Amino acid sequence: MPADLAVIGLGPYGLPLAQAAVAAGISTLGYRTGPEAGSLSPAELRRMLSGGFRTAAGPAELGRVRTAVICAPTPPAPDGGLDLNQVEGAARTLSTHLRPHTTVILESPVPPGTTEEFLRPLLEKGSGLRAGRDFHLAYSPSRVDPGNRDFTPANTPKVIGGLTPACTESAAAFYSRLTDKVVRARGPREAETVQLLETNFRHVNIALVNEMAVLCHDLGVDLWDVIRCAETKPFGFQAFRPGPGVGGHAVPRDLTGGSLGGGRTLRMVELARQVNDQMPRYVVQRGAALLNEHGKSARGARVLLLGVTYKPDLADQQGTPAQEVAVRLMELGAAVSYHDPHIPSWSVLDRPVPRADSLYEAAADADLTILLQQHRTYDLQGLSVKAQLLLDTRGATPTGAAHRL
Repeated sequence: MPADLAVIGLGPYGLPLAQAAVAAGISTLGYRTGPEAGSLSPAELRRMLSGGFRTAAGPAELGRVRTAVICAPTPPAPDGGLDLNQVEGAARTLSTHLRPHTTVILESPVPPGTTEEFLRPLLEKGSGLRAGRDFHLAYSPSRVDPGNRDFTPANTPKVIGGLTPACTESAAAFYSRLTDKVVRARGPREAETVQLLETNFRHVNIALVNEMAVLCHDLGVDLWDVIRCAETKPFGFQAFRPGPGVGGHAVPRDLTGGSLGGGRTLRMVELARQVNDQMPRYVVQRGAALLNEHGKSARGARVLLLGVTYKPDLADQQGTPAQEVAVRLMELGAAVSYHDPHIPSWSVLDRPVPRADSLYEAAADADLTILLQQHRTYDLQGLSVKAQLLLDTRGATPTGAAHRL
């Protein structure tokens, strides 16, 4: 049976869109573009299947939908830009089955110009149709925040930039079925650059507060108290908090440089990346210093890592700083173990890391416990009592209960 919507790419961008579409009563077809990192709980999968979601038996089914949204992953490429191979593969597959009057939307994170200069020629060549005349083409930045219970696709405004005004309106008509508000950009380049700005805004501000964390530690200043006070300002300030590094699927260097970007870079973003990339090293340095202050060496020390995902209360490990923290600790000769309620097994450098079964016993036995991710299930007050040494990289423990980043 034909579906209204085809979501091409069932990773971190496609699955949330498919879930939102099914919840809105839209018959939705999923099409995989490769090994993808998206995941659903059994309950979420049951809800989607009961709502009519199904995966495509073959690419021919893509030719029987009214709207096709490409959500293929775009991982970092060797040249510092984005690897668009999966987007290209999705476009070539779709193009051979594309019918007139279909609305095609790209949601993958891409450099500005990709929709017009990269995607459009692929679709037109493979289909023999012309974008803006025979089919609609638009870009919409994915605004997915996994695990956020306050902002869902239904109440998060959707930005649309079409190749023509008619393309924009066709895409807007589709997204208005999913969200309360649609924002029309002047065109696809503007919409693509929205993603660039939003991603880099996050990374630049995290870099600033990470540098503040290092400075405040050197000055003996409680940064967490500084942030608590600063966020009372009702204008001109938005609170960001430091951490052991920045993970996730959209990183700043993904959207600058590369052939489509003409080799351009944003100097502030590049500096922010360098600052954030240094945080795992800094966490290990702080941990080693704490051990030394208590008469212990990092070599041979038992170090327990708590929370190895990139976001709290999720199993997603994309870009998690826990990997580098573990590697650096191992290089110092530490015996590393971990605990994470969402990760039943974990490997670093292709070697399995021992998992702590009893959290409190493991914290009491470890020479150093490092909180890398603040999962809701962690009783941080209890952990601070049990642990011999606790380094809190998230500022989640009560004041004075642990050593904070």
